[in-house]
Amino acid sequence: MNSKLLFFSIAFLLFSKGISQKVWTLDECITYAIEHNLQLNEFEFNTQSNKETYRQSIRNLLPVINGFADYSINFGRSINPEDNSFVNTEFFSNNYSLQSSFDVFQGFQKINNIKASKFLYKATQQESLQQKYLLAFRVMTAYYDIQFIEGLIVIAEEQVEISQTNYDLVKKQVELGVMAGADLYEAESLLYADKLLLTQNENRLKAAKLILLQAMNVEGESDISVQPEFISAGPSEGMETVVSDSIFITAKGFMPSIKAQTYRVKAAKKQLAATRGNLYPSITLNGGIGTGYFETIVDTLGNTVPFRDQFRDNTFRFIGARLNVPIFNGWASRSQVKQQKIALERAKNTAKVTEQELFQIIQQLVQEHDALVSETAQTERGMQSQRLAFSIAQKRYEKGMINAIELGQAKTLFATAQNQNLQAQLRLRVNNSTLDFYRGLPIFNIN
Repeated sequence: MNSKLLFFSIAFLLFSKGISQKVWTLDECITYAIEHNLQLNEFEFNTQSNKETYRQSIRNLLPVINGFADYSINFGRSINPEDNSFVNTEFFSNNYSLQSSFDVFQGFQKINNIKASKFLYKATQQESLQQKYLLAFRVMTAYYDIQFIEGLIVIAEEQVEISQTNYDLVKKQVELGVMAGADLYEAESLLYADKLLLTQNENRLKAAKLILLQAMNVEGESDISVQPEFISAGPSEGMETVVSDSIFITAKGFMPSIKAQTYRVKAAKKQLAATRGNLYPSITLNGGIGTGYFETIVDTLGNTVPFRDQFRDNTFRFIGARLNVPIFNGWASRSQVKQQKIALERAKNTAKVTEQELFQIIQQLVQEHDALVSETAQTERGMQSQRLAFSIAQKRYEKGMINAIELGQAKTLFATAQNQNLQAQLRLRVNNSTLDFYRGLPIFNIN
């Protein structure tokens, strides 16, 4: 069976199974998976958290303002706030104040923390996008697995049809006395074997569809129909010659995993600079305004001054500056700097490892591509040869020149050649799509 016949057979198989069932394209499967996959939510939450951290690091540049109020009752021997004398009278007081402080200089710690949190936020954005790409690849693999098994079912059905035809032929020959009853048993055995293989492939198809449904996180469904596609045995356009280095250079420029590690290296540099800021002096401006009410403050007649008058008369204001010079804290600040230097080197090493892994993946894909192009061509020629051999064996069997076992061997070899060719074509299709992705082509519709 050639590739076009296989395509139309798969299409007919899907149509006959349920015309009312939605037929999913690869883009629709990927889009649905990205919208409903719960694991992606964790990366989105992480991105939102880092976004808020970045915004707060900017707001940390603003002054700090705090308001205070208290109500207290004094018992026994207390200090009279009016003249600082000791009294033994029970009295209550209120205090109100508004204070503010502003960091003028802290070794550029806040500026560097802003830049570091911004890079971390961008890194988590890229990591979230990377997870979407990985999910898209998982969906694509499951999608093509379904197409492969559906192709196997078409081949198996063809084999059952051939075995059924041979069985009917042998049965007539036995009834006419031309062939022995043992030939009928052999033909029946081959028919049952082909029916068993068809059942096994149908069960494999159910398992493959379940994998796709789980990757898409489709609830309440146990079946899905995917759109059949024509499978070309050759490489995709522009893929006749592929070079690992050129593809790696292109992929390195847009891959989210590479960008994420680059941002993490930049963030580690800024975190190191912020940590070094602890070694420098810091200057802080502060100021405030306050007032209070005290029951012990009386006028010339001995009456307690009203709350409104005290609130106005007791008002005080202050403004000042504070200089903090780090002299010695058990070497803790320098130890933090050393730890941050190690974190920076670790981030650089992780970035190099990520690049190395990407290059190795592309290198393996290119090598696999060359092998699959050759393998697909060979399996195509092998399938054509086995088709011809089986056709000859079929005619010889009908003339009684060979027995059912020999015909079954020829049929099995033909079916095996068909399976190998189908598998090689689909593997090449996945390989081409993956290489196209690393070449920067819009394989997945991911925003």
